[in-house]
Amino acid sequence: MNASVRLSMSSLRAHRRRFAGTFLAVFLGVAFLAGTLVMGDTLRANFDTMFGDATSGTDAVVRSADAITTPGESQGVRQPVSTALVKAIGQVPGVAAAAPSIQGAGQLVGANGEAIGGKGPPTLAGNWITDPELNPYRLAEGRTPARPGEVVINRGAADKGHLKIGDTTTLRTPDPVKVTIVGLATFGGEDGMAQVTFTGMTQSDAEKYLTAKPGEAASIQVRAGPGVSQQALVDRLNPVLPEGVEAITGQKSAQENTDMISSQFLTIFTTFLLVFSGIALLVATFSIHNTFAIVIAQRTRENALLRALGASRRQVTAATVTEASVVAVTASAAGLAGGIGIAAGLKMLFPAIGFPFPEGDLVIRTLSMVLPLAVGVIVCLGSALMPAVRAGRTAPLAALRETAVDQSGASRVRAVTGIALAALAIGATLTGVLISPSLLLAGLGAVLALVAFVVLGPVASSTAVRVLGSPLDRLRGVTGGLARRNALRSPRRTAATASALMIGVAVVSLFTVFGASLKATMDQTVSRSFAGDVAVSTPSFGAGGSGLSPRLAGAIGKLPEVDTAVGLGRGVAEVDGKGRALTVTDPTALARTFDLGTVHGSLNTLGTDGIAITKTEADRQHLTTGSKAQLTFTDGKKQTFTVRAVYGESELAGDYVITRAAWAPHRTQDSDTLVAVSFKNGVSTAKGKAAVEKVATHYGNPQVQTRHAYAQSSAGGIDMMLTLVYALLALAVLIALLGIANTLTLAIHERTRELGLLRAVGQTRSQLRAMVRWESVLVAAFGTVGGLTLGAFLGWVLVKASDGASDSTFAFALPPVQLVVVTLVGVAAGALAGLRPARRAARLDVLRAIATE
Repeated sequence: MNASVRLSMSSLRAHRRRFAGTFLAVFLGVAFLAGTLVMGDTLRANFDTMFGDATSGTDAVVRSADAITTPGESQGVRQPVSTALVKAIGQVPGVAAAAPSIQGAGQLVGANGEAIGGKGPPTLAGNWITDPELNPYRLAEGRTPARPGEVVINRGAADKGHLKIGDTTTLRTPDPVKVTIVGLATFGGEDGMAQVTFTGMTQSDAEKYLTAKPGEAASIQVRAGPGVSQQALVDRLNPVLPEGVEAITGQKSAQENTDMISSQFLTIFTTFLLVFSGIALLVATFSIHNTFAIVIAQRTRENALLRALGASRRQVTAATVTEASVVAVTASAAGLAGGIGIAAGLKMLFPAIGFPFPEGDLVIRTLSMVLPLAVGVIVCLGSALMPAVRAGRTAPLAALRETAVDQSGASRVRAVTGIALAALAIGATLTGVLISPSLLLAGLGAVLALVAFVVLGPVASSTAVRVLGSPLDRLRGVTGGLARRNALRSPRRTAATASALMIGVAVVSLFTVFGASLKATMDQTVSRSFAGDVAVSTPSFGAGGSGLSPRLAGAIGKLPEVDTAVGLGRGVAEVDGKGRALTVTDPTALARTFDLGTVHGSLNTLGTDGIAITKTEADRQHLTTGSKAQLTFTDGKKQTFTVRAVYGESELAGDYVITRAAWAPHRTQDSDTLVAVSFKNGVSTAKGKAAVEKVATHYGNPQVQTRHAYAQSSAGGIDMMLTLVYALLALAVLIALLGIANTLTLAIHERTRELGLLRAVGQTRSQLRAMVRWESVLVAAFGTVGGLTLGAFLGWVLVKASDGASDSTFAFALPPVQLVVVTLVGVAAGALAGLRPARRAARLDVLRAIATE
């Protein structure tokens, strides 16, 4: 074994350039993985510290005991508590202070007239708690609000909206309220809680604009007296609280807030990055395997001589594995340092692009270091294992051969295996997405398709390179012909080199196709379901924004140009014990503006005790027209409703519809998410839209869009997602290009004598450079075309699987322009990868090259 180690070290020192590409591939993959884990740990710890600092003075929180959670949401909606409890709580022994906390949605309008925030994180408003210990916000500048219309806002919102103390602006609650900024605040020492905005009002203003009626609060914050622990305070409070109200420790409340951030953002964020780390490492696997396969092929005579001199198979294999281990450990260790640098860079980058995460030092946990190191070593060793075994099987007689070039081709066994795998992939996929919808079968088919592409690579590479390279003979003459023949030399090598790029391009194509399909689905949904002419909405995603004033639809409906204006509000209730989102609207106007499909029963007779539901939900809940359903609202009240209508389409109208009169007794802060407007006959879209915009300016100036523009903006978040996806996948494509460049560099070393002979018989340096570059382009073109084919297929599978798993109908769309761009980028990247090997080949000394063994 000592001899094997010495041999490995000597080989590494002599041929260290050969492993440069492998080192970089492992380094980048490990760095991305380590950076993701460190970033996740740091953000969790920093948010935990921030919430802990902000709520350090709150020892207990009194709130409603029950929450109604709808599908797809992690945070439930709780019933308000009475502010009258503050007096009773203040009399409990051990209580030093208590204050109501009124919270709701409130979106500030910046100095430029544009709304601040609302792109996901919530825009909050509430009462400014006068007790500084109980208030999670700290006054940094100015004074506290004392009169109606005065507010304190977080400093981050002020900076983003270019607002300052003394400015007057609009606060959407959602009714527009004129407010004057009298102070700026921080949260846990930060300018704000990430992208969340906050507006602090007087208690009377908060009750007026954020609650259904005075005397209600989201919770009551309690501070303990000296010597009273948080748990002891909670134990004293719970016995005096009314039924349905509970007290929890301040520490538990802070942890719930941290968990909310973690579940809603951090977990998704880190999982997203981990997926791309995995893709990068998968791409690296192909590059690493290819490097070791070529190196072993080039060292055939060397290994054969070792065997002839008495080295055992185990010793030759061990020597190769030792080389791989040294590269794996050093590259992975360097990757850990790189990962810490990436995490630090991201932490500085995010605030610059508008994501001000909490301040704090990097948190480096043991698992975040051990896991990437282990993954990097395993990936590198696993990729090198088969070449190492092949090296050990080298026969001693191979030392007598003149060439060490890897001439492996496409065997019949490989072709049969690949075709069988492809047939299984197609069968499983078609069964999973068309015959018997199953995400498991569809996923299995997708994985089998990827494996089939890799197995069939050497089989397909010869034909593909001939087809793709056929124009080169006419366009580039002898140079093009030589480039094509070089790419055809070793089908397995060409396929392995292209496979790394193929996976990167396949994932890019997959997301491109899926994104285009989502846009087409949204456009199809709006075109099919929305019969109106314009839509009034706020550009908000997730929990962001404050919605639209419920009075806006009525004001628009009075315009002489308008036939129907209907607002869609949102409520929450438990339907027969299960949390469900309710659409609060005028059912008659809804039916005139939206296509609800086939309606059984009557939407005109819902009244205050009727409900309309979709056929899907009716079948799921075993309900029909005339059935009874018990609804439990967030105020704790229960009411039996009669199903008076069952409709077919729910894409924009929602699954449950009740009237505003039915919702009014249970509402909290009322708002609409959309106002759909239909014009009278003869009114042009431009004229009607202008009239609606004029009214909308008095209600916070929300967006007024045509039906097509509304569909486009509804899919606006998809473009943001794709931009991030492309940026992350650039790493995988970079690793693939490093693999192509490394393979070409090793191939040039392998063909040194041949290149010298070509130069000797008259080939110029520029022709030699062009030959190597075109070889690189052919390999990249093969990988790009394979990736596009695989990505389009997987995109179709994902769309169809989503269609089968959802009540909505998904549309499949192939975006030709984007896919052409992906193709051009892939081919151009191949040309770029060939630049350095081409220059190196052109610099070869002719006489030395000819004399090379």
